[in-house]
Amino acid sequence: MKSRALVVPRTRGETARLELMRLAALRTDLRILRDGEWIVLPVVEGAEIPSGIGDPSEREFEPFTVPHAREYRDLVHLPATERELLPRSFDIVGDVVLVRIPPELERWGPDIGEALLRFVPGARIAGADHGVHGTQRRRRLVPLAGAGDFRTIHRENGIAFDIDLEQAYFSPRLAREHARVAEEVEVGEEVDDLCCGIGPFAVTIARDGRARRITAVDSNPAAIALLRSTLSRYSYADRVEPIEADVAAFLSSARPVDRVILNLPHEGIKYLSLVGTVVRPGGVVHYYEVTAREGADVRAEDLVNRIGGRAHWSLIDRHVVHPYSPQDDLVAFQFARADPTEDA
Repeated sequence: MKSRALVVPRTRGETARLELMRLAALRTDLRILRDGEWIVLPVVEGAEIPSGIGDPSEREFEPFTVPHAREYRDLVHLPATERELLPRSFDIVGDVVLVRIPPELERWGPDIGEALLRFVPGARIAGADHGVHGTQRRRRLVPLAGAGDFRTIHRENGIAFDIDLEQAYFSPRLAREHARVAEEVEVGEEVDDLCCGIGPFAVTIARDGRARRITAVDSNPAAIALLRSTLSRYSYADRVEPIEADVAAFLSSARPVDRVILNLPHEGIKYLSLVGTVVRPGGVVHYYEVTAREGADVRAEDLVNRIGGRAHWSLIDRHVVHPYSPQDDLVAFQFARADPTEDA
């Protein structure tokens, strides 16, 4: 059967599959193709696919002999008025499925959880996500269906990460961003990954092998423990130095580096001026912030001024990572510090 398709490298196949499932854009009635070093995913006709996941195509697929639901919502039996409130997207982290349920549907939580477990292959537990809270960014989760806890192993960009979703921050929606930043790191760079969580930026950069040193900093001891656990299974563990510390305290005595990553979307602004002091001339800052969609241009100018200090900074990239709310986006800002020697 011919279908719209997305072609991705085998190393990124699982990441792309999970992203398409989250967007309800993966056809579950057709079998995924494996073509040498490539994975070919069948895509729902008309579904909006963000750029950068893979290459669009059209291929012939084999249908499953047993029909599959096109989306999990087909497996939840609710009155029509309430069915319209069912969230269309969800997150898959290892064998855990997370969904944000509106208050009007909370009484249907177990039914929604069971539907997600039936829909997502290999899912063990489904939970209601009530957001990230506190300075250590712990997620408040309520089990809906399934068994066990929210600790899992999640595969992203060819790496297996140890994750405890209740104890340390991780978002599968940043998989492409983790790979994108790692690809920009040049040979011999020294990198600081601040508010690193379980370390997906740091570990992906280490795996690629070009950075000379990566320092991963977080104040949450559970996050640092999970990062160390992940690194223990890889030969490149010695390229990453995990540090449990307050970011401001760390920056007050940090050595100069070539690249800084600061992913603290709601509070990172309070560290931005400090970050600017540890970046070498010619260096780069990757900064993430939840930004009002209508004011992104003005916000970019403001951030350049805040990071400036005595050095000259410029905005070299700004893009939306993903929508955050009806009015806001999670935005990646990339700043470069001028190198005076280039003008000499």
